[in-house]
Amino acid sequence: MKIFIATVALSAFSQQGIAFSFQHGQSVRQQSALSMTVVEKETSAVKVGVIGCGRIGLVHLEAITKAPGVTPVIVSNPTVSKAEAAAAQYNVPKFTGEAMDVITDPDVDAVWICSPSQYHAEQIKAAAANGKHVFCEKPLATDLSETVEAINACSEAGVKLMTGLQRRFDENFKRVRTAVEKNEVGDTIMIKLCSRDPAPPPFAYVKGGGGIFADMAVHDLDMSRFLAGADPIDILAVGSCHIDKEIEKLEGSEAFDTASCIVRYPNGVQAMIDVCRQSSFGYDQRAEVLGTKGMIQTDNVYPNTAKIFRGDFTGNADMPYDFFLSRYNEAYVTETIAFCDSLVNDTPVPCTGQDGLAALIMAIAADKSAAENRWVRFDEVVQSVYCVGPMECQLVAESDVFPESFRPSSSTKDLLVPEYDEQKGRKKTGFFGGIFG
Repeated sequence: MKIFIATVALSAFSQQGIAFSFQHGQSVRQQSALSMTVVEKETSAVKVGVIGCGRIGLVHLEAITKAPGVTPVIVSNPTVSKAEAAAAQYNVPKFTGEAMDVITDPDVDAVWICSPSQYHAEQIKAAAANGKHVFCEKPLATDLSETVEAINACSEAGVKLMTGLQRRFDENFKRVRTAVEKNEVGDTIMIKLCSRDPAPPPFAYVKGGGGIFADMAVHDLDMSRFLAGADPIDILAVGSCHIDKEIEKLEGSEAFDTASCIVRYPNGVQAMIDVCRQSSFGYDQRAEVLGTKGMIQTDNVYPNTAKIFRGDFTGNADMPYDFFLSRYNEAYVTETIAFCDSLVNDTPVPCTGQDGLAALIMAIAADKSAAENRWVRFDEVVQSVYCVGPMECQLVAESDVFPESFRPSSSTKDLLVPEYDEQKGRKKTGFFGGIFG
């Protein structure tokens, strides 16, 4: 284990009233008698560590540095030079190549997990075991049973867990949600969502990525639930390949670069979703809700509002954003600040572990629907998991022996320990109680 101290010029007494000395590669904090009130303020701040210094990690790290009452104290990345560069850029005092150094750091109150998906579940469990609150980029885990275990680990440890589903924090989608909540367009009749990327990802990214529903459409499936404000019933999905014929040899929905879904909600409400891995005119990310009194619709987001008026053309001077970090940069910042606020003020987490689990269930159901060419109820997916304990969950398909006492559960109440805010009696979303309860 090696923890490095970011190389910065330090006076004997910094503005925070802390002096540093280097002993055995660690920093030792010494209180300054000249700045008692400042030191007391620092100890009340929430201190966080960030695992992963790739593109998403840096977006969150930058937002953390802007959030009031929160201080980054350590970052990690397997390529240590990236962690060192991030620490220098954002004035983080420590950096390391090991994620566990962040998780076990006694100064850390909360951990941001921005590592590759296959490490999420293990890191969430480790953070919970060390009493750290957790923000984790979607997905929480790569399969359903591990997701349940990760959520339960945080619940049993009494720490907060937030899932990173950044579109919920985009101002355009938030405004549509507000219109639904305030009944501005009447009772919802139909929801439409489209999500089309500027260009397809490389073959190596698609292979092993879980397929178009789990990798791409999961955001739109979650958004349909977010905008509906109700619990979905079942789904019908289809997929095809039009852009990159090389992926057709892959298994399941990894062979699709185009897909459509219909999600049925109570009272006859339908959500219609289409996704495609290529859009020649940049990111095409739109939402629409038709109600009994009217309609609300979002448009694509452009770098500017300039328009050109000519004899042969009238329209936007430039194309829509063509990179997801540009399109959703403000949303990433907003979701990071929202979790920081939850930590500082102990308010409910705005996007819970259960929200992340719900999105995964919907994506798995879509995949199953496309493969079997039929409507799939979401409780079918939940029935594939059984738990002999909060931290011992398994997929039925992976079990060679059917336990004598086993009965498939169609209720996540039988799978999940109440989350942090639920334990404190705070109102939660009704997805699991409504569908599976």
